[in-house]
Amino acid sequence: MGCGTSKVLPEPPKDVHLDLVKKVEPYCGYKNDIYKHFIKDDGGDAIKSGFPSPPRHTNPYASGYSPTRLEQPEPRKNRVAKYRAKFDPRVTAKYDIKALIGRGSFSRVVRVEHKATKQPYAIKMIETKYREGREVCESELCVLRRVRHTNIIQLIEVFETQERVYMVMELATGGELFDRIIAKGSFTERDATRVLQMVLDGVKYLHTLGITHRDLKPENLLYYHPGMDSKIMITDFGLASARKKGDDCLMKTTCGTPEYIAPEILVRKPYTNSVDMWALGVISYILLSGTMPFEDDNRTRLYRQILKGKYSYSGEPWPSVSNLAKDFIDRLLTVDPADRMTALQALKHPWVVSMAASSSMKNLHRSISQNLLKRASSRCQSTKSAQSTRSSRSTKSNKSRRVRERELRELNLRYQQQYNG
Repeated sequence: MGCGTSKVLPEPPKDVHLDLVKKVEPYCGYKNDIYKHFIKDDGGDAIKSGFPSPPRHTNPYASGYSPTRLEQPEPRKNRVAKYRAKFDPRVTAKYDIKALIGRGSFSRVVRVEHKATKQPYAIKMIETKYREGREVCESELCVLRRVRHTNIIQLIEVFETQERVYMVMELATGGELFDRIIAKGSFTERDATRVLQMVLDGVKYLHTLGITHRDLKPENLLYYHPGMDSKIMITDFGLASARKKGDDCLMKTTCGTPEYIAPEILVRKPYTNSVDMWALGVISYILLSGTMPFEDDNRTRLYRQILKGKYSYSGEPWPSVSNLAKDFIDRLLTVDPADRMTALQALKHPWVVSMAASSSMKNLHRSISQNLLKRASSRCQSTKSAQSTRSSRSTKSNKSRRVRERELRELNLRYQQQYNG
């Protein structure tokens, strides 16, 4: 739905220092997806950034992977055969390769079917001969091999070769969180708390294991299947940090998606898993309004908003949202991480507890859907405008070059005429 953006991590204010040392060329998925960059800092972790694209049906199982919308009509048999030929015989002996569903700089994701059980899965094939692909693979495997939770995408098995790793994972087919909200006829605070309960339960589990996701956002929250009773699953652990018991729990790597990034990361302070709770505050705000708490086309102003924790409850549908819901958000979007709620505290917040037992609430669907669609349209126009500007600049540059070349030819001709005369 709509057009994506191609923006990268914004420049911070002058008093905020982000030492982004190395950048690798961004990958590009289908035309509506975002561009993401892998960056490296002194923490040694691969990190990515990018503005969120408008709501769309995706399946981002891991970083470096960009989903396609639905299967393109273009020669499906040829495409399947092409990727089947690249797979290790051990994989194809066990799984039927059905379709390509996504691609990234160092990876391809295909939908497969287990030959014996006919169960569908997703296989992510990562090119580990490239250092960046190897780092992402190691980071994700480190996490996925340790987790087993109903609200977290599951790793089924792994096949490794000298140049590639094949990760067999659960296949989430229910689409993204906001696509489902727009498609529904109603959405209440009770619906919002049901979603947040599942996400919070998964995050609490991760934090208990010493794992910090570091890139929680709506695009990484998928429905397991299209049914109304589908669970939500947390995906994309390419930026996750996994610490063993006894390890220093503080992290230093500057990473995340700008509009969801916590203030302490921006100011380069050592941080804890509370950065995930800040991101959940942003998600909660969007979930109840369809708008972003922190958003500005000017990158410096965006960072300053986040650093100040500056947001408001103006416009629709906020007058219809309960004070308890706003208190829940306020306790997450707290600049001081020490005052921020933990996942367990959030699960026990009066709003979450009371709404779970509530039977009727005001329908916020119309305002939320309108805001989401309006934002998607705005992003689309912004992208088209940027592309038009780049095209115009390119045309002017070409014209300018042709004018200079013509002038040089004329000068050279006059010089030769004078010299020969």
